[in-house]
Amino acid sequence: MTEDPSALPPGVTMTLAAIAATGAAPRPSGETLAVQKKRIFDGIVQQLSDRSLATQGNWQLAWLGLSPDNANMAYIAKAISGPNQFAVVVRGTVGNEIDTLEDLDVGTVVPFTVGGAPPVSVSKGAMTAFTQVVAMTDESSAAGAGLVQALTSLLKPAPGATVYVVGHSLGGCIATMLALYLQAQTWDDSPQFAVSTFAAPTAGLKDFADLFNSVKWAGYQGYVNAYDIVPLAWASLDTAKNWYPAPGPVAPPAVKDILIPGIKGLSGPNAYVQPTTTVLPLNPDYKAYDSRVVKSSTEDFLAQVGFQHANPTYLKLLNSPVPAPAPVVNSISPRVGGPGTQITITGSGFDPESMVDFGTVPGVPPNLVSDTQITAIAPDGVGVVDVRVTNNLGTSPAVPLGQFAYGGPEPVVVTGIVPDNGKLGTSVTVNGVGFGGTPTVYFGDRTATATLVSPTQIKATVPLPDPLQPKTVDVRVRVNGYLSPTAPVDEFTHTG
Repeated sequence: MTEDPSALPPGVTMTLAAIAATGAAPRPSGETLAVQKKRIFDGIVQQLSDRSLATQGNWQLAWLGLSPDNANMAYIAKAISGPNQFAVVVRGTVGNEIDTLEDLDVGTVVPFTVGGAPPVSVSKGAMTAFTQVVAMTDESSAAGAGLVQALTSLLKPAPGATVYVVGHSLGGCIATMLALYLQAQTWDDSPQFAVSTFAAPTAGLKDFADLFNSVKWAGYQGYVNAYDIVPLAWASLDTAKNWYPAPGPVAPPAVKDILIPGIKGLSGPNAYVQPTTTVLPLNPDYKAYDSRVVKSSTEDFLAQVGFQHANPTYLKLLNSPVPAPAPVVNSISPRVGGPGTQITITGSGFDPESMVDFGTVPGVPPNLVSDTQITAIAPDGVGVVDVRVTNNLGTSPAVPLGQFAYGGPEPVVVTGIVPDNGKLGTSVTVNGVGFGGTPTVYFGDRTATATLVSPTQIKATVPLPDPLQPKTVDVRVRVNGYLSPTAPVDEFTHTG
């Protein structure tokens, strides 16, 4: 791998890729594509101007396209100073990584033709995403509506420019196709094209990889976390069956024998090949891991998969600052009430642009107390809803302690157990909220003897484990019709 010494450092290109995830999910109460695109635009501008990031405020947003179904997004940024450099950045996965591997149509391949080269085989799913990216428009862009039109206009006053095609995850997969497509176009000022991918699964078969490798790129960066399952798609997924090394989580039978083989089988007879054999590994010694999810359970394994694949993890492995995250809701108070109830939302990342939704119903404009606290008024509603906060950087995920129950009773949530391992007869303290009456406590599918201590604490005795179930199980509480949701904090491991 040979690169020009003036090439962009991987921390810069990975930061550009991470910024593409800005505002990826629509507001829970709904918004038009135009409104969401405006939020994404403002959020990207905000982050590109942040001098504390690896991009050092040296990049300017020039074009942004969003597909009609919000499945794909791409933007063009140009360097404000220094060499003539541009970046075409493709957004990665919006949802869960495993879901994306399952949803991506890889059982069928279709021909991909660029320039005068013979057609090569790529997955139908990759082709669909690539087609959407190339067809997206930005009517507000002064450079031009379509991606190629905009790039053509931007390159005219910048002879000898280098264009970096960048992406993380599915964005990196599509970036390899997009780079080949752009490189094959006719350009007046002979730009150079470089490719920078992170955590990318491959787009096609060996003929696609051979075509990509035959191009003399101005530079190629292909970075992969050694313990990221996504870049293993699709030829090397069996490797993950032996993950993760100490301290874990070790793949349980449900993952090793069912989930991974099922995902691998989606590719059918197709032999997918990564587009280059020169991939730069990160985290080979597994020093970077989420210490909260290391038990041998499907839940912990998938949570570790998400951590190892995440944008912030890649940035930290590259010793680069992480952009400000979307808002986070930690808890709300009270969690029971009716329309007109004032609640206090505690979390992080709140700002004057923040909006609050109660399920799919928008709340009135909230009162910003600080970047960690908001007060809001519950709108009309029924049932149990998630309270979430949206701003230009994105939307907070739904969390158990962020549930609001119209009319009550209070939602039941387990927040921790002590101890989290033991044998038959061990006394376990179950901590949480919403406990009352005569609670029923389950260790997996087995009912435990339990005593209510307070609305936030229950004492339970470990029952005989089910020999057909995993040793690590969820401890759940049923009260007033509620069954607490599962989470890594409620996991108990039988030791005898």
